[in-house]
Amino acid sequence: MPAERISTRSGTSPWTAFTRFLDDGRICLCNNAAERALRGIALGRKSWLFDGSDRGGQRAAALYSLIVTAKMNEVDPQAWLADVLARIAGHPALRIDELLPWNWQPRSAPRSQAA
Repeated sequence: MPAERISTRSGTSPWTAFTRFLDDGRICLCNNAAERALRGIALGRKSWLFDGSDRGGQRAAALYSLIVTAKMNEVDPQAWLADVLARIAGHPALRIDELLPWNWQPRSAPRSQAA
């Protein structure tokens, strides 16, 4: 179905939809932010061909989603993963949500005892 028909049925013309950014300052004219967010995926695409198997690709995708989730929550992914991997074995299963990026609090550095 042509776009004109769809837009007139919904009550907006293509021109109205196109000029919506003039009325709402939150709408961006360009998609640079989206393209920058996808750049890491595009750059890694060839490297990910060598994950070894379908399961390797699934694991890489899971790890990538963890890294992106940490970044979206303004958490350093390397520090978060290192801390979570170091303490997950001794962490109570009922409190596993404390280790998610949006709840994570880094452990304080152990104090060294001066002689």
